[in-house]
Amino acid sequence: MAGITQAEADIGREIMRGLIATLPMMISAFPFGLIFGALATSHGLTPLATMSMSLFVFSGSAQFIAIILLGTGSAIGVIWLATLILNLRHLLYAATLVDHVRHLNQVWRFGLAAWLTDETFAVMERRYRLEGGSANAHWYYTASCLGMYLNWAFWTYIGIVVGTRFEDIGAWGLEFAMVVTFIGIVMPALRSRPYWLAAITAGTIATLANALPYKLGLMLGALAGIAVGLALQEWQRRRRLAGAE
Repeated sequence: MAGITQAEADIGREIMRGLIATLPMMISAFPFGLIFGALATSHGLTPLATMSMSLFVFSGSAQFIAIILLGTGSAIGVIWLATLILNLRHLLYAATLVDHVRHLNQVWRFGLAAWLTDETFAVMERRYRLEGGSANAHWYYTASCLGMYLNWAFWTYIGIVVGTRFEDIGAWGLEFAMVVTFIGIVMPALRSRPYWLAAITAGTIATLANALPYKLGLMLGALAGIAVGLALQEWQRRRRLAGAE
């Protein structure tokens, strides 16, 4: 095409490929966003507060645990701690992807880290595993991030509309749909021993500590799973390095 350089065409191709690769994730995430918007309004959040969470927090799991804890009257400190621990799983993601983005400057790395979600991690882990890195792979990454972000914001808005029109939506049992959606997101990502061990550990600890107040069992499970997964991943990395020497 006239006026477009080869470099620009390559970038455009990576953006399109990133969006196409993320499309199945966007489709599977739409009920998640819709349920969040509906549940948040049914738990007493204003439409503005609900939309702001999706625009500025942009973490489905953290947003869900926040509204659940708000519904139980938990203190703000407990909510902050719970969302922090729940999102520590991104340390596992970072350990997996860091070598592929190390060449980028701090601005790029900060942006990609801020927008990284479970779905985009799954897309990028597969991309890097099958194709390796390339000069424009970060545009593929960016397209995935933006696709998920806009998708999440749109379906949150639709959920808000639904939640404000049906005042009894809290009795529809949408929390169960939330759990099923979480399982659908997590299972495809369990491709290696660190992830499997992290999931098993987290599930076991959370179940055993379920009786603790303020959802502390969930937080302990998440923290234990992350610690075990990171430890095993680091052990495997050191074994690989020792074998290469």
